[in-house]
Amino acid sequence: MDHVGVLALFDRDMREGAQPDTPDARIERAGRVVRQVSSPQGWNGVVWSDLDEASADAAIADQIAYFSGLGREFEWKLYGHDLPVDLGQRLRDAGFTAQPEETLMIGEVADLTLDAEPPEGIRILPVTDRAGVDLVADVHEKAFGTDGSRMRHQLLARLTDDPDSVVAVVALAGDTPVSAARMEMVPGNRFAGLWGGGTVEEWRGRGIYRALVAHRARAAVERGYRYLQVDAMSQSRPILERLGFQPLSTTTPYVYVP
Repeated sequence: MDHVGVLALFDRDMREGAQPDTPDARIERAGRVVRQVSSPQGWNGVVWSDLDEASADAAIADQIAYFSGLGREFEWKLYGHDLPVDLGQRLRDAGFTAQPEETLMIGEVADLTLDAEPPEGIRILPVTDRAGVDLVADVHEKAFGTDGSRMRHQLLARLTDDPDSVVAVVALAGDTPVSAARMEMVPGNRFAGLWGGGTVEEWRGRGIYRALVAHRARAAVERGYRYLQVDAMSQSRPILERLGFQPLSTTTPYVYVP
């Protein structure tokens, strides 16, 4: 893989050319910043910027003023290759709080290992309705220890208003949800994004997460996507590397609460 070329393509397609992630969201260009504006239940934040040392502080102040005026908490999604090189420090100085760093990993679907199957006793169920979304949210809260209401809202909105833009699955042990994940897609794009992959603690280390990645990758192949993108936590990175994903950058969410 041409790391430099693919990363530039990712920035252009998925960040500068971002599409809203739910029907009630919109993408706005504000000078040298691209942001998503959504409802209080959706994701609000900066997805791309083209800044330098002279323009960064003013752009940060503008986004704080804009989202604060809406009464919205928002996230500045900073990538390791973004400029200026001290943008993270500038965000912290402005009152943002950094969340744990993740690794941007991209796989070309033609090079990925897609034959991983779920372990014995585990079945993968497609999620298509509110009941399935509730199972996904249940797994999310148990796996990550965080509130799943925003994810529930976003996933249900996609399945209701634009079902062709998402593939969601839950892994069941009997009738118990133990792992879940989704894939978000933009028709005509070359990238599909893998999101929310998580397994409840007592079921980890059995190959379920790997099987869900492979399941979604096969779905991406069927739909003609060339690349898969993941913001990987440290536990996921080795699994993804074994499947053929490569690290291209890092990404750190910087959160501002008005």
